[in-house]
Amino acid sequence: MKYVSDIMTDNPIVVSVPGSRNDAINKMVKNGLTGLPVVKSTDGTLVGIVSRRDVFRKFNEDQLSLIMKKDIKTISPDATVEDATEIFTKLRIHRLPVVQNGKLVGIVTPTDLLDVVIKKKMSVTAEDVITTTCVTAYEGAPLSYVVHAMRISDVPAMPVINESGKLTGIITDRDLFVDQVKDMKALKEMGISDAYESLAGYRNVLPLFYTATDRTIPEHHVVRDHMVRDPLTVFKKTSVSEVAKHMKIHDFGQIPVRDSKDDLVGMVYDVDVISALCRN
Repeated sequence: MKYVSDIMTDNPIVVSVPGSRNDAINKMVKNGLTGLPVVKSTDGTLVGIVSRRDVFRKFNEDQLSLIMKKDIKTISPDATVEDATEIFTKLRIHRLPVVQNGKLVGIVTPTDLLDVVIKKKMSVTAEDVITTTCVTAYEGAPLSYVVHAMRISDVPAMPVINESGKLTGIITDRDLFVDQVKDMKALKEMGISDAYESLAGYRNVLPLFYTATDRTIPEHHVVRDHMVRDPLTVFKKTSVSEVAKHMKIHDFGQIPVRDSKDDLVGMVYDVDVISALCRN
């Protein structure tokens, strides 16, 4: 039996309160992360979780304590992998702090559990674990539409279809600005330090900045120009162990699922894949 202590990341990167929105943004950008545990600066006690989406949902708020999620789920290092899986599956979260004697000692993410799924060689299939409605984008749609559609639907990625309804690509919130031209005004408004401007992590937060500040993207930018063409897909009868392997190798949090006619069936996410561990 595997335990949380076997798979967790020890001594995770954190941000402290009292602190600001920009403290969190800079820490995420510097380390290429999309979320962080929040601890008290005085004694290291865990008090919350902050993600890039939390920051941009309350972009006009500066105090970190007012932005972070306070009512968070934690787990003990002595808990089993199955215990962690049940929490991820039920809450569909992506960060589970590990706490011992009131102190943060680690963090677990769905990615940490993919190896467990791979090694079990499970017979559960991709179509068995799809649980969410698939939100698609049309390849000729303006990019500005996709930014807002992602925000409204609360999804980080959309399969892209053509006029015939065939899958032609996938677009994620990171792909929205694949030209990688730095918007220096945006970086300054987000308070990103000059020291971090050379790091790729700013692309984790720049798309949501545009949404939060109602920046407009020129109309001539359309989805087909920014999407990843001919994306990796899995057949609906592919075992979740194989799906987990693809996710691990390619660092994907989601993969489109197709049927025998290559029609799109839906999207399978990492939290869906690891939910199979609750079935055995």
